[in-house]
Amino acid sequence: MVRLSLAKLAAGVGAAAWALTASTGVASADPMDAIINTTCNYGQVMAALNATDPDAAVKLNSSPMAQSYIRQFLASPPPKRAQMAQQVQAMPAAAQYFNTIGNVAQVCQNY
Repeated sequence: MVRLSLAKLAAGVGAAAWALTASTGVASADPMDAIINTTCNYGQVMAALNATDPDAAVKLNSSPMAQSYIRQFLASPPPKRAQMAQQVQAMPAAAQYFNTIGNVAQVCQNY
């Protein structure tokens, strides 16, 4: 049972990191560049997430660890963000949030 809880927590943190760090405004062929070089702040990302996927926003808001991870990601320089993003990519559970990531990426700069 503990293993399942830890897996869910890891998936939640990873998915939240993906969903909340995506941004547009950086022209690039590599979508990771937009995530790593985001100019959106935590408030913008949360507003975009609430607008594009309220269910995912509720899940994130119920996880202080996920919120902390997102804040840490956004406060980190690009090299550290790249490292953090690679860690999240390795989490299969984060894949279910791919559409959410795309939606947040398209609108977070508008908030």
